[in-house]
Amino acid sequence: MWWFQEGLCVLPVALVIWTAATFIFAYITAIILRHVDPLVPYISDTGTVAPERCVFGLMLNVSAFLGVATMYVRYKQLRALVDDPRLNLLNLIGFVLGCGSSLGMCVIANFQKTTLFAMHLVGAILTFGVGALYILVQMLLSYRMQPHVHSKTMFWTRLSVCIWTFASIISSKASPIGCNHLYDSHHYRPLPSRRPSETSPLLAGSI
Repeated sequence: MWWFQEGLCVLPVALVIWTAATFIFAYITAIILRHVDPLVPYISDTGTVAPERCVFGLMLNVSAFLGVATMYVRYKQLRALVDDPRLNLLNLIGFVLGCGSSLGMCVIANFQKTTLFAMHLVGAILTFGVGALYILVQMLLSYRMQPHVHSKTMFWTRLSVCIWTFASIISSKASPIGCNHLYDSHHYRPLPSRRPSETSPLLAGSI
C-alpha cells in the first residue's frame, strides 16, 4: 500500500492535484482561445472570460472544499497528539485561518475581477494573506512540537515554505507599484515590470 492510500492521506494529495489541474486547465483553455498572453499571465486572468471562467470557478470551489477537509483532519490530528492548552489554542486559530483562506478561494472562483473587482480583491486577500498566516501558524506549531511530535526536518521545511510564501506575496505587491500607468487593466501587454507580480501569485499558489 502506498503512503497516500493510508487513512486520510488522500485528502492533501487530492487537494494538490486538483488545484494544480484547476490552474492548468483554465490556463490551457485561455491560451487556446487567445484570451491571455501565454507567458505567465495572472491567475485571475485565466478565469475571467467564458468558457475558462466556468471551469476555473467550478474546480476552484472543489479545491476550497478539499482544503477545509484537509485542514480539519490536520486540526483533529494535533488535538489528539497535544495536551498543551496553548498549543491547542494555536491549533484552533490555525484551523479558523485555514477556513478563511478556503472561503477566499470560493470568493475568487465566483467573483471575477472584471465583474466585481472589490469582492475579487477580498477573496485574494483571504486566500493569500490569511493563507500565509495559516502557514505561519503551522510553522510555529512544528517548532513548538519538535522533537517529540515533529522532527527538525519538518520544522525547517515549513519554515522554508513560510518564507517562500511571504516573499512571493511581498513581490506580487511591490513590483506593480509605480507602473500601473503602463498598461490597460482590461487588455494585456507583456511588460517586463509585470512579470514578477504575475509570477509571484503562481509561486504563492503553488504552496
